[in-house]
Amino acid sequence: MGRLEIQDLHFSYTAGEEILKGIDLVLEGRSTAIIGQNGAGKTTFVKLLKGLLKPTGGRILYDGTDLQGLTVAQIARSIGMVFQNPNDQIFKNKVLDEVMFGPMQIGMSKKQAEAKAQEALEMVHLSSIQKVNPYDLGLSERKLISIAAILAMDPDVMIFDEPTIAQDYAGKCCIGSIVRHLQAQGKLVLTIIHDMDFVAEYFDRAIVFAKGRVLLDDTPEKVFAQHDILEQAYLEQPNVTQLCHALGYEKTFLTTDAFVAHLQK
Repeated sequence: MGRLEIQDLHFSYTAGEEILKGIDLVLEGRSTAIIGQNGAGKTTFVKLLKGLLKPTGGRILYDGTDLQGLTVAQIARSIGMVFQNPNDQIFKNKVLDEVMFGPMQIGMSKKQAEAKAQEALEMVHLSSIQKVNPYDLGLSERKLISIAAILAMDPDVMIFDEPTIAQDYAGKCCIGSIVRHLQAQGKLVLTIIHDMDFVAEYFDRAIVFAKGRVLLDDTPEKVFAQHDILEQAYLEQPNVTQLCHALGYEKTFLTTDAFVAHLQK
């Protein structure tokens, strides 16, 4: 369920300037964060996975089917994407209508769509504001509404574009619990993100993009241990990792809990 195979993927917006330069990846099972500086090709890559762009070379297979032969609407049944800016996604006048819209577009009945919407709003802790106009809410809540809108469609692949933008600690914990819940359901969870602490806490695999190529691909612990290579990609380690290295620890600690557990031993 939810297997993406990327074969020699190339993409150019203009002739002679490649954004992606031969990406080969298999994405399945593990929650995966795609990280890299602005311009590394991350957003272009996930737009190709969603069918919003078409490759200039190579193939993307979803459970063995070439996405090139599918429409965006067909892909939406299996691959959902939460955009970085919720204002690019939200357009209804009521929160509940917004979250129900996607499920109804992929063939759910109104009753099914409402049930899925209620479930999704419960997951983002916004059930109490379902009759409110989304644009009367703050950016952090609109981001959570945009996440709920895709959750309600129940795709097998869930892509988050910068999910922690505008979120406080509670919001990040909520989104992190959603990542873990989706993975426990057997869904493929992908994110493109600049929040290294969130990657360290909630993701099982980290892929570093640099100049349209894959520079590193491993567990977060192994990726974040490679300080010199991360610097080449203009990336920083998680805050706890940086602190522990500054204190002279050779072992790579990704979270405060991991470091405290080490000290307690």
